[in-house]
Amino acid sequence: MIANLSLLLAAGALIGAGVYLILDRAMTKMMLGLMLAGNGANLLILLAGGKAGSPPIMGRDSVLHGEQISDPLAQAMILTAIVISMAMTAFILTLAFRQYGYRTADLIEDDSEDTAIAKRPPTASAAPDHDASNDPETGRATSVGDSFGPRSFEQPLQSEEDGDSRS
Repeated sequence: MIANLSLLLAAGALIGAGVYLILDRAMTKMMLGLMLAGNGANLLILLAGGKAGSPPIMGRDSVLHGEQISDPLAQAMILTAIVISMAMTAFILTLAFRQYGYRTADLIEDDSEDTAIAKRPPTASAAPDHDASNDPETGRATSVGDSFGPRSFEQPLQSEEDGDSRS
């Protein structure tokens, strides 16, 4: 099989740019990176499908290719990948819109709970199955208990017409 070098380079560039954007902290750049990497993977599947040919329907020959048919598996896999990437893009857009309702910043920050868990001592009393919250400064377990629930969530941003929810 002879592969087209320009299509291989384009697929490599798409996947490379996609991976670079996925590693960024902005959600819109992550979404764009997933879309680019998915399109690069689709291009690689197309190249792996082999030479062009007649439509993969019995009895349909083209003047250009004769009885040599194209691979229908590669076409079906690309169509399926397009549908999946469209659904994933819609889901990520929904997440970005929901995040914008809480914070206007697009950046994803480090989680303070992850930092506290990393600082937790390896003793059995500090295990997460005990009902004790972590002190955010020291990372050690306290006897205050968990403070999760609606009171600990951020309030959504409201427009100026609705009134300021931060006052």
